[in-house]
Amino acid sequence: MNETKNIVLAEDNTTLSQLLKFRLQKEGYTAFIAQDGKQAIELIEKHNPNLILTDIMMPFISGLEVISHVKNKLKLETPIIVFSAAGQEEMVLKAFNLGATDFMAKPFSPNELIIRIKRILI
Repeated sequence: MNETKNIVLAEDNTTLSQLLKFRLQKEGYTAFIAQDGKQAIELIEKHNPNLILTDIMMPFISGLEVISHVKNKLKLETPIIVFSAAGQEEMVLKAFNLGATDFMAKPFSPNELIIRIKRILI
């Protein structure tokens, strides 16, 4: 029997975060939702997730700062998938330079996200 994989989802759009939480739970994952980067860091430190999903543009602490905190301060190798509105190439490049694993432009397909998650969490 596989152990349940924990995922922290940092997304300030409540509708999208609830949709993704439902979809992740349907696939058998445990999803912890953060409405901003500050909450995301708290959840990451508390739950040590198998995967982090984060928007780049969020209140208080950005997704880039979340990536930096995870990789540099916590020294975790946790895979991170970043999403952002299209047309923010500079932000995407920064995210990869900080250690992001993958990127998806918004709007994206939840089905495609699930496929990417499964590929990372083999």
